[in-house]
This record gives sequence, C-alpha cells and structure tokens, in this order.
Amino acid sequence: MAIVLAIETSCDETAVAIVNNRQICSSIVASQIPVHQQYGGVVPEVASRQHLETINWAIAQSMEQAQLNWEQIDGIAATCAPGLVGALLVGLTAAKTLAILHNKPFLGVHHLEGHIYATYLSEPTLDPPFLSLLVSGGHTSLIYVKNCGDYKTLGETRDDAAGEAFDKVARLLKLGYPGGPVIDRLAQQGNPQAFALPEGKVSLPAGGYHPYDGSFSGLKTAVLRLVQQLEKNGGQVPVADVAASFQETVARSLTKRAIACALDYGLNTIAVGGGVAANSGLRKNLQAAAAKHNLRVLFPHLEFCTDNAAMIACAAAEHLSLGHTSPITLGVESRLALTQVMKLYQSD
Repeated sequence: MAIVLAIETSCDETAVAIVNNRQICSSIVASQIPVHQQYGGVVPEVASRQHLETINWAIAQSMEQAQLNWEQIDGIAATCAPGLVGALLVGLTAAKTLAILHNKPFLGVHHLEGHIYATYLSEPTLDPPFLSLLVSGGHTSLIYVKNCGDYKTLGETRDDAAGEAFDKVARLLKLGYPGGPVIDRLAQQGNPQAFALPEGKVSLPAGGYHPYDGSFSGLKTAVLRLVQQLEKNGGQVPVADVAASFQETVARSLTKRAIACALDYGLNTIAVGGGVAANSGLRKNLQAAAAKHNLRVLFPHLEFCTDNAAMIACAAAEHLSLGHTSPITLGVESRLALTQVMKLYQSD
C-alpha cells in the first residue's frame, strides 16, 4: 500500500492526514464549528475563507506529526466531490499544487467513499463484500460495497438525511448547532419511550413499503407538532424526553433497514460511516439487533465518524495501489453519485 497525504475541505473542517497501509501517520482536523454556530449552520463563503486561512498550517502540522519528508510520500489526494464548491476548490487546488511541486501522483477522492474507508482505519483486515450504512448531515444510504470503487446503492433517504434531521430538531428545541452531539447527550437523560413518533416509511406504487428507503421529513414535522402542542397546553417542554424519543426513532428506523438489507443480500458485515455513526443510540440499537442475527457491525473510532482527511487518504492509498490516478485537470462537483466514483480515475 502507498503512503498518501490527503486534504479534506468539503464542508466545515479543514483536515490533512497521512496514511500508510491503513495505518495513520498523522491526522489534523481544524473544525469551524465555533465560527458557524453564530449563524445556526454552515455558511459556504465563510467556510471557504476559513479553509484558505488554515490549509497551509494544517499541511505543515500533518507533515511534522508524521515525521516524514516529501520523498517518502507516494501520492497527494483531496476530496473533490460532493460538497460545497468553494470549500472543495481550496483543498483540491492545494493538493494539485503539492502534486506538481513534488512530482507526485494526484488523486481526487469521493467524500462518501472516504466515509466507507473510515472503518478500514479501525479494522485494517476488513475486506469486501459488506454493507455500508452511511449516515451523515448530507447523506443517508445503504451501499453494497463490492470492491474498491465498485458500489451499488440499495437504499437511501427520500428527503432529509439523518444528520440534517438531528440539526433541524435541535433547532426546534433551541439547542443550537450542531444538533447531533447535544441531542445525544440529552437523550441519555430522557425517556426514549415518552413519545410515539413515526419512523417515516416510503410507500411503493403497487402497495406496501420500500424495504430499504426511508424518510425523515415526516419525523421532523411530527416533533414540531409535538413541541407546539406541548407549548399550547402551557406546560414546559420535556426536552430530554423529546430528544430521547426522536433519537430512538431514528436509530430504530436505520437499524431495521440495515439489518433487513444485510440479510436479504447475504452480507454478514455492516460497516457504519458518517457523523451519525458516533450516535450512541444508533450504536446500541444496531449492535443489539445484529447480534440476534449473527451479523458483525463495525463503527469507526469516534474521531473518524465526522469529516477527516485520514479516511480520504485511506481510500486514495487503495486506489493508488491499484494503479488509479486522477488527471491534474480534474474539477470539483457539488453532487456526484457514489456509483460514479471511477470517473474520477484513469488507470495506468
């Protein structure tokens, strides 16, 4: 496997990491959360400017932490899709510049493929095929991982992603941004059975429900109506109980679909990735359900659930070892299906 330095700037973390054979040599993550909290969410222009101010420092810190020189680096990578266009351009331009300057192969990496590879960092012996449950602020999908670069989407959310639903419910409860961590903390103090909330099933034209697709917009609306009703009745909103009931519903919904999908496709491993993979309710529900069916569930270490460059470097290292590189003219894309990941590469 190759030693790769990777840059991740798809949203509001400026991250640089170096990975060698699925082993982390360095990982630097500069979060912008304090900057965006005052706006209640990520402001793209602000994110781009923050990346510009931080990127050179992060690269220098990553090299220093790894105690490597540029001759020892085999390739330079950066997230190129999907994400905020201005933010992606900062990382991609920096990576291209380094690749040209040091005469190294360049690789553009799909952000969601990075989240799949986050599990490889904690389980280096993991090999396809397996089912990936990707749950983040922008994406919620069930992916059949057949091989490096070979993916099939089996299920997804039809509207809000799970992480997006956490942020919106946190806003309803006046808990601030980001919503995931604060709801998780409050949920552990509340009663998850306090309120019955809908799981958000997706109807099929011929009748019945889609076995793997889900929806979170109805759940978000149900929480809104619940809070409005509680306030209308003049009582104090039991925020911890609402948070616990909401989190339990999300975890139960994701767990049911992931277990059913794994069993139907004969996959004995479920690897979870994305920011919501850090959620304690999801971890508890999915591990308990998987044990009943003798399925293995793998979660990344908490620091690699949210956006980071180590997962991008891990994915890039495998592509590079297979002879895949990207043209230096590669651009960024705000949207790109994971199933189109190989369009980013050219083979030797």
